[in-house]
Amino acid sequence: MIKAPVRKIIPHSLVDGPGNRTAIFLQGCNIRCAYCHNPETQEMCTESSPTEEIKWMTAEEVFKEVERDIPFIRGITVSGGECTLYPEFLVELFTLGQKAGLSCLIDSNGTIDLSKYPELIEVCSGVMLDVKAWDNEKFNKLTGGNNRNVLKNLKFLSDLDKLEEIRIVCIPDEVDAEDILKGIKSTIGEKISYTNLKLIKFRNHGVIGRLKEAESPSDEYMNYLKELALELGFKKVKIT
Repeated sequence: MIKAPVRKIIPHSLVDGPGNRTAIFLQGCNIRCAYCHNPETQEMCTESSPTEEIKWMTAEEVFKEVERDIPFIRGITVSGGECTLYPEFLVELFTLGQKAGLSCLIDSNGTIDLSKYPELIEVCSGVMLDVKAWDNEKFNKLTGGNNRNVLKNLKFLSDLDKLEEIRIVCIPDEVDAEDILKGIKSTIGEKISYTNLKLIKFRNHGVIGRLKEAESPSDEYMNYLKELALELGFKKVKIT
């Protein structure tokens, strides 16, 4: 049976998608964000090297924990780390969730080409996609990775109406937020009018990377980005 390394399960969350949801965090990430707020979830692990914090679980085992709260939750969201590193596990978990009438969301950094996993897209209700930088050089400086698949997934998910939310962590001089907003507009066009956009104000709580001492952007800057987004045609914009 397919297992995945589960770092944490939060039975009730109001910040991991619409409504009250159970949030499941998987261990392991394929990039290293300088502003990562969950650095403990980055390291990859194997089933042969378990730790007290990580439990290798089947989809059925995870869903047994989810079932306890079904009367009180709207759906489940799987995050990480990077949960799309475990696509087969997600297919099994989301199949169980869909049968129980739950919406099933992915919170992803977008670096895995999701077009290669049609079975996952079929049972997934939507993806909350982090767009960390538009320029690949800036993306690499920020994460050590490549954003080719992020931009590909943006178009792919939008075309399928599976783009639940776009998230941008805002840090002046580090994240090209204005270019991201304009790039999103040029990529998905008029669909931005019904695409949720979350502008996340960077905070250095828990950050251990090179940005651990960086300051949060001003309210004025965040409001400027919101106004720019609205001018471009976004209608569902939230600052957090």
